[in-house]
Amino acid sequence: MEEATGVVKHIMLAKFRDGIPPHRVEELIKGYANLVNLIEPMKAFQWGRDVSIEHLHQGFTHVFESTFESTEGVAEYLPHPEHVKFAMHFLPSLEKVIVVDYKPTTVRF
Repeated sequence: MEEATGVVKHIMLAKFRDGIPPHRVEELIKGYANLVNLIEPMKAFQWGRDVSIEHLHQGFTHVFESTFESTEGVAEYLPHPEHVKFAMHFLPSLEKVIVVDYKPTTVRF
């Protein structure tokens, strides 16, 4: 197996608090997506809602994936003033969250 050199995926699983209106959730997601325009090492952003039929989501409803150029890029992103400012609005809207960073690994046969 071949671990990717450089690229790091920053994955967040989240459940928004009950009572957060859909338009507020949409605003928060747009704000998260906009970080890619404000924080240089953040190269891409994608998100989606859980659509699994396995029902193993443990209550998590949303997935957010950010791509960074390296682990150093993630380290630069976390304390970045734009990320900190955004997190102050985003995190209080969540009931629960889990974050995992990984380097994609390709399996070759």
